[in-house]
Amino acid sequence: MSTVNSQIQALRTAGFLFMGLGIVIILALAYWMGMYFSRAITRLREATRAVNQGNLDVQVRSTMSGDVGELIEDFNQMIVQLATTTVKKEKLEASEEKYRTIVESIEEGYYECDITGTFTFVNDSLCKIIGYSRDEFMGINSRQLMDKDTAKKVYQVFNKVFKTGIPIKLLDWEFTKKDGTRGFISASISLIKDAGGHTVGFRGIFRDITDWKLIEEKLINEKERFESLAMDAPFGMSIINPDGAYEYVNPEFTGIFGYTLGDIPNGKTWFKLAFPDQEYRQEVISTWINDLKEAKPRALRPQEFKVTCKDGSIKNIRFRPVMLKNKNQLVTYEDVTETRKLEAQLRQATKMEAIGTLAGGIAHDFNNLLMAIQGNASLMLLDIDSGHPSYERLKNIQQYVLNGAGLTKQLLGFARGGKYEVRATEINELIEKNSEMFGRTKKEISIHPKYQGDIWTVNVDRGQIEQVLLNLFVNAWQAMPGGGNLYLETENVVIDESSMNKFFVKPGNYVKISVTDTGVGMDEGTLQRIFDPFFTTKEMGRGTGLGLASAYGIIKNHEGYINVYSEIGKGTTVNFYLPAIKEGRTELRSETNIEGEIVRGTETILFVDDEDIIVDIGKQMLNTMGYQVLLARGGKEAIEVYRENHDNIHMVVLDMIMPDMGGGETYDVLKEINSDIKVLLSSGYSINSQAAGILDRGCDGFVQKPFTIRQLSLKIREILDKQ
Repeated sequence: MSTVNSQIQALRTAGFLFMGLGIVIILALAYWMGMYFSRAITRLREATRAVNQGNLDVQVRSTMSGDVGELIEDFNQMIVQLATTTVKKEKLEASEEKYRTIVESIEEGYYECDITGTFTFVNDSLCKIIGYSRDEFMGINSRQLMDKDTAKKVYQVFNKVFKTGIPIKLLDWEFTKKDGTRGFISASISLIKDAGGHTVGFRGIFRDITDWKLIEEKLINEKERFESLAMDAPFGMSIINPDGAYEYVNPEFTGIFGYTLGDIPNGKTWFKLAFPDQEYRQEVISTWINDLKEAKPRALRPQEFKVTCKDGSIKNIRFRPVMLKNKNQLVTYEDVTETRKLEAQLRQATKMEAIGTLAGGIAHDFNNLLMAIQGNASLMLLDIDSGHPSYERLKNIQQYVLNGAGLTKQLLGFARGGKYEVRATEINELIEKNSEMFGRTKKEISIHPKYQGDIWTVNVDRGQIEQVLLNLFVNAWQAMPGGGNLYLETENVVIDESSMNKFFVKPGNYVKISVTDTGVGMDEGTLQRIFDPFFTTKEMGRGTGLGLASAYGIIKNHEGYINVYSEIGKGTTVNFYLPAIKEGRTELRSETNIEGEIVRGTETILFVDDEDIIVDIGKQMLNTMGYQVLLARGGKEAIEVYRENHDNIHMVVLDMIMPDMGGGETYDVLKEINSDIKVLLSSGYSINSQAAGILDRGCDGFVQKPFTIRQLSLKIREILDKQ
């Protein structure tokens, strides 16, 4: 038992020994294993710290297997995945930063909005364009920035992009800024989609085109204004480009010249058509080129040329070319043909008035001279009988005086000297009577009358109008030496305010008389002088040249107008216009050449004249008739003499033209002194408007110088014996 116990004890000791050894081994193994796992955990912890510090290049090396090995492997894979994700994030953030920098730095506005059009993002540029801050933009719908019509159009475009998915690059629309002013933008539109590909909104660019749009509107308005002006302009217009091509002509251009844009594609064609005469064309082109060399933008360079129109007519045209900034030329064309004719007529009328005044003065002075000759001859004839040797010579002197008086009568007619006897006249009858008389003597002339049936009445001196007609008939006959046709026409015409300057008469009703021949015609130079006194195309001794000059004065004296149209080889037309009247009336008294015995008297007569020779001969003639004579050399002296002696003065013979005080003024003062005064007006002029006015104010009669002693005696007795 003890052995067994010993063995059992030994075994127990051995068992304890092996158990202790096992425990040591186990503890050693556990220590080793702990150290092994500890190093792995330490590496993981260090790697974790490195990752936390941003080092994503860490990798944990390990030969371990099992869960720790898998843990280390998972850690390494996690680090790799984290590194990849971090790089992508950084790149994404960098990309987003770059994107935002671009969006915020561009001048164009950038927008994002949801599917309803409400803004979700805008850049600063868009805020500046529209005028709202970024905070104010959020929640604003794009429809709030435009009117209803524009909003409707914009919605249709956005809807199209939504349905098709196709972006719209450019869309112009008008919007209202925050301050209420108008603006214009050009917009692009594209879709915004989520990760699932669903449309969640729109994005795009807004470009501010307000300035361009306003300029465009202004240009359109200016273009419309120009087109309206050009279409309605009363003058022709054309635009010529720097190459000389005609780009535009307005309707008035065609109206003036007859040429359309198709007729004149360029300046070369225009110059050939408008100026067919090569020499004149070169002159025009030279002037045009010189103007172009000196042309400055917007500077007017007016020129005037004679242009041949499409129908062959020639017109005076005032050109006003203007060089534009784009090197085009804007040229306006004004037809001044009628203006030049009117200017020529006005110069002619002015010249005729001046010459007429001179002629009237000469005729007046000449009549005074003839008066002295006539008076002396009349006095001498009273003292001799027909058997006296000087009787015939004195009669010849009287005849020569009458001839001279006839010449001054023509001068006075030209000088608007007056109408002798004016009465209502049916002009058709007057023309018909005179043309028939003329036709009987000139069988080679065929007369073709065309008289208006209801012709208006005119108030004329028939003798003077007959003189006008005779002059025109004779001129027409001389222009047709081999015979021809003479056309006579009358017509009622109305001259209104718009055409009165053309005729240089007052507006109203007129009778137009036309005398047209088929003769040789006249050139421009002759036409300019036909009304000049003493101008004639006849050979020496065949006429005085006073015919048309007298006709001019007579018609002007009747407050009418006369003009002449003629071309070489195409005959001549003379038109004259006489004012029509509603009722016939005789305005002035008739004057006839009375011969016979002198009628004597014993009354006292005041004889007034500023010419000594007239005063002397007047006194002798009145004394010869038996009258007592008081003399006054001028109006003022006449008033003094009459004021002192008016109770004894029975009559006054008053000269009309005097330097200190004229006859009209003198008469009025005498009339104030004695309202029953009797006055015989005398003048070297015929009865003109001044004399007629004095007669209308109550003057008793008129006698024109030179008058014979017999004519004077009858006039005096007619007035003195009148109750």
